[in-house]
Amino acid sequence: MNMKTRGLVSAMLAVSCMLFGLSGCSWFSHEVVSGTVGQALVSSTATVKALDMESREVTLQRGDGSTFTFHAGEQVRNLAQVHVGDTVTVTYYQSIAYDVRKPGEGAPGVAAAEELARAKPGEKPAGAVGQVLTITATITAIDMTANTVTLKGPDGDVVTVQARDPKKLKKVSVGDLVNITYTEALAIAVETPKK
Repeated sequence: MNMKTRGLVSAMLAVSCMLFGLSGCSWFSHEVVSGTVGQALVSSTATVKALDMESREVTLQRGDGSTFTFHAGEQVRNLAQVHVGDTVTVTYYQSIAYDVRKPGEGAPGVAAAEELARAKPGEKPAGAVGQVLTITATITAIDMTANTVTLKGPDGDVVTVQARDPKKLKKVSVGDLVNITYTEALAIAVETPKK
């Protein structure tokens, strides 16, 4: 595992554990429990105000009237299909989900996947990229007096979190596995406004 991935896994483990511990989620149970801890969807549109095909500079105008210019690199396929007045929509999605498993229903580790999609030649520029990172941590200690749970990540990183609802600590066991999945996706599309 490279240093960047290791750092992201450690950060995800810490943030996710804080979310689990502070929210008092119902993941502390003997059934397989899953859900989404947090998610965000942000979408924004802008209008193409100027386009220089030679330099590949594109100027967009936001809804508030402000403008910004960027260089559309060679990876932007079909730039010739873009025209002044077209609408550019950018959508960003992020979530953290979890599920708890009993020993034997998985193993500590890290799994990553990434997908990329682009418009076909001749279409308006569009693209989407998504990545999913799942870490599986193990519950290594439960302190009923302090109302805490300690999780050990796949690289040995250990995080202890305070449980909001101490009664739920009675429903978990040392050795249970927690799958924490971080999903991030970005989509960009250019459309000709409908008349």
